[in-house]
Amino acid sequence: MATATVKFRASARPDKAGSLCYRVVHKQSVKQILSGYRIYTAEWDPHRGRIRIPEHSSYDRKNRLSALDQLLQRDISRMHGIIRRFEESDEDFSAKHIVEEFLRLKKDPGFMAFATGLIDRLRQIGKERTAETYTTTLRRFAGFRMEEEVLLEEMDSSLMVAFETHLKIAGCCPNTTSFYMRNLRAIYNRAVDLELTSQHFPFKHVYTGVDKTVKRAVPLKTIRRIRDLDLSADPAMDFARDMFMFSFYTRGMSFIDMAYLKKKDLRNGILSYRRQKTNQRLFIKWERPMQRIIEKYDTSETPYLLPIVRQPLLEPRKQYKNAAHLVHAKLRKLGMELNLEAPLTCYVARHTWASVAKSQNIPLAVISEAMGHDSERTTMIYLASLDSDLVDKANQAILAAL
Repeated sequence: MATATVKFRASARPDKAGSLCYRVVHKQSVKQILSGYRIYTAEWDPHRGRIRIPEHSSYDRKNRLSALDQLLQRDISRMHGIIRRFEESDEDFSAKHIVEEFLRLKKDPGFMAFATGLIDRLRQIGKERTAETYTTTLRRFAGFRMEEEVLLEEMDSSLMVAFETHLKIAGCCPNTTSFYMRNLRAIYNRAVDLELTSQHFPFKHVYTGVDKTVKRAVPLKTIRRIRDLDLSADPAMDFARDMFMFSFYTRGMSFIDMAYLKKKDLRNGILSYRRQKTNQRLFIKWERPMQRIIEKYDTSETPYLLPIVRQPLLEPRKQYKNAAHLVHAKLRKLGMELNLEAPLTCYVARHTWASVAKSQNIPLAVISEAMGHDSERTTMIYLASLDSDLVDKANQAILAAL
């Protein structure tokens, strides 16, 4: 059986630091690799094969030795992992093969380091939304790892199953768990494409699908109630309601798309914009309810159509995120005051528009195009809860006929 240990080579001069190396033994063959680290004889425990921290050491030296001991143990742990993979493969291997694989993996930047670099590059080319999504996912994964790096080669199925279990214990629903897994998979596949690691299919045993969404649509009479509320005593709530209604009036426009609408996008009674999510250009006929909301707010100092990005000198995306946080907090409060079953968000406006459109017998293809979906399958996700309601009503009618 192959073994990997840390060895210390003392210097011939007592006042000089000696060198640390890794010793790999397999089938009477011995290979050694210099670690690049040096310590003094008094700082090595030959019985344990570990670094010793003398009591007389300075505070900085104690910290340095403690960190160095962790690095050495991590490298040995990786060697043990290499040995285990070789043994599980049933292929013939030597100490030289173990050393070569270890040296190759030393060039591995680590998954979290690679992800951080990828996020930086995405921000540089203007893909802020993807960068933010990856950042959220990486923070969750780093928390699971307790900030300990993992090599790209160590991203395997067992680790992903453990992460999925961690998320479930933390109370994440299947769609949230899948969201994290899909993002991790996208980052991992980018590393594979760059030939930084070979494809090990670490996500084959975890859930990466999309469950049927919780019903978000509300009846049209609820939309009327929201529209007709007198919220003049609470300007922030009034603003949130107006943004909700504007989303509904514009076929369920997402809040981020609303935030970046500019006055120049409205020409000759047609509002045109590109969806941030898909880059698809959409055209909406301008209607009087939309105009009433625009006339309610003073945006004369900005090129934007709605009062979401208000300060010309401040970064627009930061203003959008602050406004989104405020609007959704106020909408949730409004939903509770109205005793709605599900939280009230701008997504409710989007889902409701789709559901009302279907109840008016508007073809699925038309609804899909109106909402800027890239496929009718996506639209069906929005409409699934409506279909369920229709089935329930049909069942009630049948039972009533008994």
